[in-house]
Amino acid sequence: MSELTPEDSLRLNVLLAGEIEAIRIDENAMAVRALTPQGEAAVKLHPTGRADQYLRLVREVLAGHAIGSPGGYPLFIQRWTRMGQARDKGLDRLLLLGEPEAVVSVAYSNGLTDELARRAWWAMQSADNARRMLERECVVQGAMGRILAEYLIEHLPFENAPHTIIDTVRIVLQPGLTNDAARQRLWHKGAHDNAYYVGFLERLPDDLPDQAASRADLVALQPKLAALSARDNPYARLLERVLSGAGQAFLATSEEVLRRPADQDVVIALLNVLAGYFAALRPADCADNQQPTALREFLDVLPVLAEEAGAMQVLSCMDATVAAPILAQTTASGTVMRKKLEPVTTPILRQLATLRGIPFIAATPRRPR
Repeated sequence: MSELTPEDSLRLNVLLAGEIEAIRIDENAMAVRALTPQGEAAVKLHPTGRADQYLRLVREVLAGHAIGSPGGYPLFIQRWTRMGQARDKGLDRLLLLGEPEAVVSVAYSNGLTDELARRAWWAMQSADNARRMLERECVVQGAMGRILAEYLIEHLPFENAPHTIIDTVRIVLQPGLTNDAARQRLWHKGAHDNAYYVGFLERLPDDLPDQAASRADLVALQPKLAALSARDNPYARLLERVLSGAGQAFLATSEEVLRRPADQDVVIALLNVLAGYFAALRPADCADNQQPTALREFLDVLPVLAEEAGAMQVLSCMDATVAAPILAQTTASGTVMRKKLEPVTTPILRQLATLRGIPFIAATPRRPR
């Protein structure tokens, strides 16, 4: 079999002669479906031999029409697809190929627009595509933003990989994509799977759903902190943030996750979030023990906060690289992994306790559920 039936060939050519926004091939129903400005259209196929061979012929017709390449979706584009390197021009033509990889290429492309996202979503709905499309500001701000976010939230309970949960929560928490009720539902899931909390810590470090009281001594310290902040002292500015209710909530949530991370992905993501929170104090060389000028100026005014200042500087250097030597030697998760990581997590927990103004507790028994 080397050609389509005359009936199918005619119907396909009539379809392709019109204005088409996207095409998908329904292999189960043996039909070519098209998205047009007027709605959906379909051509029912009538294979005379093996279905897979017949569909190859259909794809050759589509490729010849869309990109002038009857050989189908170019292999070099497939190699670029998930690297986001597909050419920005002609993305609309890729959506006429009826090829899933071509749709993925559009979803990952830097040239994606809200309109192209709408077409690509019609062509193939998948959580991976939704996540990548929501990394584009034009889509987040466009008509597709909420549609994609709602899909991701609806399908989130079916995701098992912590890194996927973290990524999804981080993405759907972008401004304008969810309402307060949806954020609360996601937050409450963190009680049973703290990967959800990491997504919140990354995206909303100063606006977590569960807030805490400011540290008790903030009121007394505020005048001096404010004066130093007005002089652009980074220690004062960051400590004002840390001692506030929002900062205390961030620290408490970080501690809860750090005591019971489910797997290595949670550990890596959390350490990077923590280091990012304190990044303003990160020295060029974390092994350099010299006291920065800004720290000396801070301690001249507020020597009582020397431990807090030191804790913030330590945490600024405690990103995922500090755990890498341990994680590289084990595939363990759960309790075994947490035990192996104690040389890293214990010092971090000490610094968090210092900033929270509470006694350090080395180990916390598992909380009943």
